[in-house]
Amino acid sequence: MNARKAERLGTSASGHVPAQQDPALCDLRFRALLGPKAWACLPARIRRRFSMRLSAGAAVTYVGEIVESRRTRLGRCIAELCHLIGAPLPLDDEIGVPAIVSVTEDGASGGQFWTRIYGRSRGFPQVIHSSKRFAGPTGLEEYLGYGFGIALKVSADLNALHFNSDHYFVALGTARWRLPRWLCPGALTISHVDRGDDGFAFVLSLRHPLFGEIIRQTGLFRERFAIDEKEAQDE
Repeated sequence: MNARKAERLGTSASGHVPAQQDPALCDLRFRALLGPKAWACLPARIRRRFSMRLSAGAAVTYVGEIVESRRTRLGRCIAELCHLIGAPLPLDDEIGVPAIVSVTEDGASGGQFWTRIYGRSRGFPQVIHSSKRFAGPTGLEEYLGYGFGIALKVSADLNALHFNSDHYFVALGTARWRLPRWLCPGALTISHVDRGDDGFAFVLSLRHPLFGEIIRQTGLFRERFAIDEKEAQDE
């Protein structure tokens, strides 16, 4: 791509399209949850992704495919039961299918909307919507639908940023109830793992206290931004 065309499209000469980001803003929310010492241990690519503060309504998109997906019988039952609150867990064990994760800044709440789309060899893709809000006793909550949510704790190691469930809750208006452990599906961990090649792995693991890991799904992703295709064709 020549320099003039790159400048018109807002890309670099190598073809990379920058995020719809307000350069005056730097997102310190995840850094504050993790602490400066643990944050500094993360790979630079992870720190960049989680310190990118988008303008309200702007989005960043990651594209890839599912490379691992397995569920025990109990895992399949729990995933189907969660259909009642928006199907936040994988409903298939297919691998090699396309996957998209989109993160949109929520200007109203100061949080983020997360949309995950998983392809299927038959039928419509599975679409999962959730909202991350920087609130609650742990500082971060994920709302799944119909008032159900998860309070998350953030941790890190040298290769990954982890979101670990602390407890599950139901919120209706200003009322909030913490679910007892016997009603919860288990410990949920979602990991953003650096791959060292500008890509990352998105790993979901649900571990039951009695039956061990009952759901595990891994997707490999790269960052992708939309460009104005009509403008590109006009060039």
